[in-house]
Amino acid sequence: MQGRITKQISNQYTVDTQCEKIICSARGKFKNMGLSPVVGDIVEIDPENKTIEKIISRKNKLDRPVVANVDVALIVTSLKKPDISYTLLDKLLTIVQSNNIEPIIVLTKLDLVSKRELKALKKTLKYYEKLDIKVVQNTKLYKLRKMLKDKVVVLTGQTGSGKSTILNKLDKNLNLETKPISEALNRGVHTTRHTELYKIGKMYMVDTPGFSALDLNMMSVEELKNTFREFANYKCMYKDCTHNNEKNCGVKKALDDGLILPTRYENYIRFLKEIYENSSKLYK
Repeated sequence: MQGRITKQISNQYTVDTQCEKIICSARGKFKNMGLSPVVGDIVEIDPENKTIEKIISRKNKLDRPVVANVDVALIVTSLKKPDISYTLLDKLLTIVQSNNIEPIIVLTKLDLVSKRELKALKKTLKYYEKLDIKVVQNTKLYKLRKMLKDKVVVLTGQTGSGKSTILNKLDKNLNLETKPISEALNRGVHTTRHTELYKIGKMYMVDTPGFSALDLNMMSVEELKNTFREFANYKCMYKDCTHNNEKNCGVKKALDDGLILPTRYENYIRFLKEIYENSSKLYK
């Protein structure tokens, strides 16, 4: 019997077979293979012994949060309390796109932003839309549902940005726990205690513990460059140009000409250094 893992707590896996949900354990052979089932996996199970027998080849797999076969990532972005972080936004976009997952930026807490601040924010976010990255307000539920139909969706973003709140709005029966933002730290507190995949209409959605620190382990410089889509529009003298210290770099010229968003380039350089640091630690 085939199904999808929708929940994992310790070594217990809830498998949705469409007909029923069965709590299974994983066969010992997976440990010998260096493989572990994760939420989102399509698996074959033995319903009598309640064991997972086979993991179907994955489309992709994220490590933080740990989830497989994702179509879309909703990057939930608070504009205030906590304030928008373009470094985190760009890092999430980089990780999502490098895993061949479509990113959608979902804006929350627009009511806390002044008209003057909103005007500046809209100008910046328009830049992302020009990169064919969808940007939508969390109040546009009909639009969100249409985008997510028949998709497996992961929610990610700042802690306290409203990931659980979005799920509650899409399906009021979920009633996920939410907590107020810590005023002193300008960040949220973890409210989700395990990774779980929820069936909402014709889509699956994953609610995961919030996080604000992500690394770029195992990502190459070339993969990083490819996730900054706008760089491909500008030619450099060298094919392997890292857009850092090289002369006659088309990307740096475009930056100087105001064609590239400064925070995007700054974050690219930050991530580039992180990749170099990870590589040096790996080969020490």
